[in-house]
Amino acid sequence: MKQFFAVGLLLISASVVLGQTDYASAHAQAACTLTLAQSPDVSGLRLGMKPDEVLALFPGSRADKEVRTDMLTPASRLGVSTLTIKPGRYASKAKFPRVSAITLMLLDGRVITVNVSYDGPRYGHVDEFLGKFIEGKKLPAVHAWEAYVGMDAQLKSLNCRGFEIKVFAGGKNVRDINYVELTDVAARKRIRDRRAKTAGKNSTG
Repeated sequence: MKQFFAVGLLLISASVVLGQTDYASAHAQAACTLTLAQSPDVSGLRLGMKPDEVLALFPGSRADKEVRTDMLTPASRLGVSTLTIKPGRYASKAKFPRVSAITLMLLDGRVITVNVSYDGPRYGHVDEFLGKFIEGKKLPAVHAWEAYVGMDAQLKSLNCRGFEIKVFAGGKNVRDINYVELTDVAARKRIRDRRAKTAGKNSTG
């Protein structure tokens, strides 16, 4: 069930990257002036990493059948590829407590989205999870993050100058599943531009 949920999160992320509505408000943008170079890591993973750098964090992952399949699958015509890591399978699992899956989206061989899914704990409100996430990080306080309409108690986002972060707490609706997602907004725009250019060529050709 949780594996399917992680895949669903990736599909949602892909739809956002490929041009659906960006829900972050101007208020959240004003609250964060950090650039892409100043973006935080999530469980040791950072935007811009190469696949080899990612796999180095998980000794033994290169021999994983699912990881090999991801690595051998060609990128899409837009240059997009994906890589999923399940830390519990490797010797380094103690460094990733409660992390059930890490789903990465890459553009031209560089990580542009990091989605880290956690197996609990259950939070009554996303602010509880968000408060723990921002500890020790140079990120705006909880009140500066924007709640998603209709999911106010579960999902908040922050738009900075070079990246966006989403924090989700499943609560009673999606039991014991939480996630943090970090996205390179410039890379997301490059994908949109490539998609539009490809669509233009198809319409004229």
